[in-house]
Amino acid sequence: MMYPTIEKEDPSLHQSMIAEGKRQMEGVELIPSENYVSQAVLEACGSILTNKYSEGYPGKRYYGGQENIDVIENLAIERAKKLFGAEHVNVQPYSGSPANTAIYFALLEFGDTVMGLKLDHGGHITHGLPIGFSGKAYNFVQYGVNPETGYLDMEEVRRLAQEHKPKMIVAGFTAYPRDIDWKAFKEIADEVGALTMADISHTAGLIAGGVLDSPVPFFDVVMSTTHKTLRGPRGAMIMCKTEHAKKIDRAVFPGLQGGPHEHAIAGKAVAFKEALQPEFKNYASQIKKNAVHLAEELKRRDFKLVSDGTDTHLILADLSNKEVPGKVAQNTLDKIGITLNMNTVPDDPRSPFDPSGIRLGTPAVTTRGMKEDQMVQIADWMDRALSNVDNETELAAIKKEVEEICLTFPVPGIKL
Repeated sequence: MMYPTIEKEDPSLHQSMIAEGKRQMEGVELIPSENYVSQAVLEACGSILTNKYSEGYPGKRYYGGQENIDVIENLAIERAKKLFGAEHVNVQPYSGSPANTAIYFALLEFGDTVMGLKLDHGGHITHGLPIGFSGKAYNFVQYGVNPETGYLDMEEVRRLAQEHKPKMIVAGFTAYPRDIDWKAFKEIADEVGALTMADISHTAGLIAGGVLDSPVPFFDVVMSTTHKTLRGPRGAMIMCKTEHAKKIDRAVFPGLQGGPHEHAIAGKAVAFKEALQPEFKNYASQIKKNAVHLAEELKRRDFKLVSDGTDTHLILADLSNKEVPGKVAQNTLDKIGITLNMNTVPDDPRSPFDPSGIRLGTPAVTTRGMKEDQMVQIADWMDRALSNVDNETELAAIKKEVEEICLTFPVPGIKL
């Protein structure tokens, strides 16, 4: 990770890139939507494929010189189909939000009624946030979690579906720590004649690794980002039943996008091949083991967890009992080299810009080779830091411990 050409031509940029590499190596990355890609994915994303415009789809391009590009994009498509058992895959979406927008654009009319999970209950901004595009363009009815258990309230989902008769039901999350009963969602959708859409951006790697059940056999359309637990480049893909393929493809291009980013699609192809290897199942299993163990260790230290634990890679903690707001917790943990994000908790009385909770997860630390013993250490560091938010001396001492341990677990693609 020396970047000699950038060092020569743009020293200021080079300095920041090296500093970021140092930060990643010396710290604990717990943001559940982040991960470390392989050297092969890095090479694909930084390749000469970034030079090529390829509007259209394999075999149906609008520019010439596509013979090699078509091979690469088809590799990504076929590998994704095999990985998830999908009938049709579009690998061109730039990221998760544009991909979700493309699905709505393909299968809905503006103003149609749709159901999605509330943002402060774990949903995503594209699942009907009133001030976002999805909330303005469509009539979103929001369901939530049971206030007592923190689990999805499937009876509420059924009641709202029967009352509002949505054209589509969206299932998926960005800050919900439990597995989803895809079959239950499908049954409710069938009762009211609704389309089904799953957003598996966070859990795609766990699904590909056989740790969690897949919605692909049941749902009309499934969207996933290709980073997070899937450990690929930043981007997205849409999987769907054959009957929706033409509408989905037309919505992506020319409906919402122009030329696809073929360097990123090459990175997706590499990541899908990596996920098809037997060792990826071990990796996915260890992500969940680490998350469950970290959750238990945090509970032992009086952290209040939403839903009292996790089935996935993700943990959501309500810090109200510790009297440390989420923003303060995030900033304090930054000081010791532990990175996570402040987050609302269900029915949070505090502002989203200074919420009650924090969100954390284990994909990145698992990629580095950390296991259950390191989860104990991470929980201890977090507890000590949040008990000493104003003690700079103690925070500096913890940061030194974090650096010493982290440097024994290499980050793929980074050598300083």
